[in-house]
Amino acid sequence: MSEAKGWDRNGIAARAAQELRDGWYVNLGIGIPTLVANYIPEGVNVTLQSENGMLGMGPFPFEGEEDPDLINAGKQTITELPQTAYFDSAQSFAMIRGGKIAMAILGAMEVAENGDLANWMIPGKLVKGMGGAMDLVAGVGRVVVVMDHTSKHGESKVLKECTLPLTGKAVVNRIITNLGVLDVVPGGLKLVELAPGVSEDEFRTATEATLV
Repeated sequence: MSEAKGWDRNGIAARAAQELRDGWYVNLGIGIPTLVANYIPEGVNVTLQSENGMLGMGPFPFEGEEDPDLINAGKQTITELPQTAYFDSAQSFAMIRGGKIAMAILGAMEVAENGDLANWMIPGKLVKGMGGAMDLVAGVGRVVVVMDHTSKHGESKVLKECTLPLTGKAVVNRIITNLGVLDVVPGGLKLVELAPGVSEDEFRTATEATLV
């Protein structure tokens, strides 16, 4: 498949930003999800929550203006807004577990056709901790996954069953990859939208999961 087909990382993030709704509180995961903040549609006012204790995150700082005390959950330097609020980790996870966050946009290593998500570790590789993803997928109203459709070896990451340790079972609502958009529905995955230049045959070839 040509490299020019489909969305790049920024294209995936821009498409994911179309999922945002005015007034929502949203948590953005590490990696591609952090880019979503650059593409919030005009007229849509969302409040970004970071599980390390920040509500109302601003954009990434310009070079030379970084404050090492202001970081997101991915340890990237960010900025604050006039309405930004700070709190401890216990309060942050009370928001998440209490259902106060409308949506989480998360990266993934694998997603299964029933909505299972694997995004926290690869066996044998060092991980610093499981992070907040397990709480997020259990507590937020809607889970959107953004990721590449296949691995660097060309193997599908949209599977019948996940092979990696699960973050959550049957928790994913929508999957946005470089090739298109899928919804988790009874019996498998429903193709909602193809990325520019991607044919349905190419999409199906790259997808191990059942398409209904």
